[in-house]
Amino acid sequence: MTGSLSRPTTARDLLNKVPEVTVFFWIIKILATTVGETFADFLSGLGLGLGGTTVVMTALFLAVLVWQFRTRQYVPAVYWLTVVLISVVGTLITDNLTDVLGIPLVVSTAVFTAALVLTFIVWYRAEGTLSIHSIVTVRREAFYWLAILFTFALGTAAGDLVGERFGVGYWLTALLVALLIAAVATSHLVFHANAVLTFWIAYVLTRPLGASLGDGLSQPRDNGGLGLGTTWTSVLFLVTILVVVTYLAVTKRDQTPVPAAEAQRIRA
Repeated sequence: MTGSLSRPTTARDLLNKVPEVTVFFWIIKILATTVGETFADFLSGLGLGLGGTTVVMTALFLAVLVWQFRTRQYVPAVYWLTVVLISVVGTLITDNLTDVLGIPLVVSTAVFTAALVLTFIVWYRAEGTLSIHSIVTVRREAFYWLAILFTFALGTAAGDLVGERFGVGYWLTALLVALLIAAVATSHLVFHANAVLTFWIAYVLTRPLGASLGDGLSQPRDNGGLGLGTTWTSVLFLVTILVVVTYLAVTKRDQTPVPAAEAQRIRA
């Protein structure tokens, strides 16, 4: 689901607050998802526990989210830092529901699915579009980040549910999810399935993909992993994210203007 919009022929009046969906977008998204899994485990292992980690990361996420809202246009470093932190918080929300409150994964999966669908319904009724190519108002951006939060929570719950129920292992799970993502991409690129629908399906699926990769790298060999540990896995992926985001900040390859027709509609 990569692609680009045709460039407007008139002056650019508004700038999108989110990046263009390119291959770089999906690479960083998967890396950020992996960090969301391993970094949460790393912080919990420092003695903060699940509750302390949740408080610290939620406070940090909210601070960075305010920073993101205050930017006037898409800023790669701020945007992707927000994604990394929301991936951690989304993971922690599901972990708290499961480990602290004892809510079954099948229930949390159903609840987050309903919450995501409801967000899309309200978003569409309020804005008349679910396009991520025109996140140019505070309200649209609020809907966008709320949907992102629910995708991470849903992806965590659904991924844990499948892993717990079928016990297929980290690498096979990653392979199966990758095949599902490939099928979704094919449905859009070849058979022209709805772009919005396929984007959000792929966005949810990248969460269990990234989590499986993170667990596969960090968990001990006796458990089917490579034994790198959460520290080195988190560092590896964070450094990779930093390199890619720096490249995008310099080249601006993932920045796109809002189409002129959309800018005129918003101004009206």
